[in-house]
Amino acid sequence: MAKERIALVDCNSFYASCEKVFAPHLRNKPIGVLSNNDGIIVALSPELKKLGVKRGTPAFKINKYLIKKFDIRLFSSNYTLYGDMSARVMKTLTQFTPELEIYSIDEAFLSLTGFDHLNLTDYGKEIKKMVKKWTGLPVSVGIGPSKTLAKVANRFAKKHRFTEGVFDISDHPDREKVLRWISVEDIWGVGRQYAKMLRRNGITNAFELTKAPDKWIQDKMTIVGLRMVKELRGIPCLDLELDVDPKKEIVSSKSFGRAVTSFQEMKEAAADYCTRAVEKLRRDKQVASLLMVFLSTNRFKNEPQYANYASLHLPLPSAYTPDFLHATHKILKKIFRPGYKYKKVGIMLAEITHQTKAPLDLFRPTYLDDHRKIVMDCMDEINEKMGNHKMIYAAAGVSRKWQMRRDHLTPHYTTNWQDIPIVQAK
Repeated sequence: MAKERIALVDCNSFYASCEKVFAPHLRNKPIGVLSNNDGIIVALSPELKKLGVKRGTPAFKINKYLIKKFDIRLFSSNYTLYGDMSARVMKTLTQFTPELEIYSIDEAFLSLTGFDHLNLTDYGKEIKKMVKKWTGLPVSVGIGPSKTLAKVANRFAKKHRFTEGVFDISDHPDREKVLRWISVEDIWGVGRQYAKMLRRNGITNAFELTKAPDKWIQDKMTIVGLRMVKELRGIPCLDLELDVDPKKEIVSSKSFGRAVTSFQEMKEAAADYCTRAVEKLRRDKQVASLLMVFLSTNRFKNEPQYANYASLHLPLPSAYTPDFLHATHKILKKIFRPGYKYKKVGIMLAEITHQTKAPLDLFRPTYLDDHRKIVMDCMDEINEKMGNHKMIYAAAGVSRKWQMRRDHLTPHYTTNWQDIPIVQAK
């Protein structure tokens, strides 16, 4: 029977690396990526980390002197670019294994079970080389007999140059030494409170945790914690999740770039977010029958506060945007209160099912049986070919002064014809 082997491929400083791919002059520059409305730094390049800047630092605290001295560059979050680059990385990884679990936007687990005829460290280096060649993004590869040990190996590969970004902990003679190097706070699945509890009981690193009695672990950390510890011991307990579960709900919500006080602007913003949520619904070939709208003021400001939400059931499950826009407007009229400075509005779609399982109705056609699906398919196809939101609904407005502030947004290099980089040969 083949030994279980799992690889974790993790993109290094993903958001920052995406920004550098299409801007070679930034290759060794300290850069940071900002949160919504350019508030705080959520991603940092290694060069920026070396300057002592921490994730979560407000952008305004990076003073002009520091920016000028070290040529620091700060960028607004370019989610369109990051999502597309992630898809390219994941597609590249499918060349190396038939079994792959996309764990997050910048991480994936690969099954290498049955690859015993290969030197897995060399295979990991080939993965790293190919991802860099095809996408321009640097990755680290950790390999182990379980998902948790693959995580440990990946962290070790990131932190130690001699590994060249690839480390196989499976049969490594110094596995104990590596596990002692991993503090309890850095173990995948150990949260802040569990870490404090373990330290109170004299357990400071991953190796010490593997030596704790099973009963004590289960009593203190439940059966989930026991599975995690068994994984650290090299006993695989977590299977790769190859089938993506259908979404139970879809949420579309962002904070406004400035306070919104008028119903008209609130209606436009809600319509825009609603449109995006229903687009995601159609992309996954799903329909929904429940819509929720929520709004709120800024609870961090010393001013009158208000928050509310309401929901509405559609007569039949649908993925027809006008059905949801009409319902959104109806809910907003019910929950909007004048006289407040609103910070956020959001849309949630629920009671989602795949379109092939949508219930039928004896007396009226469903979304799938009449012109509505044809119209939506045509609109989606046009937007896909011509660029996102070339065709929009009037309900979403045109000026959109409420939009999230993104003063340092880079081009959509991979998804917009106008933003494709121009290369000149000298």
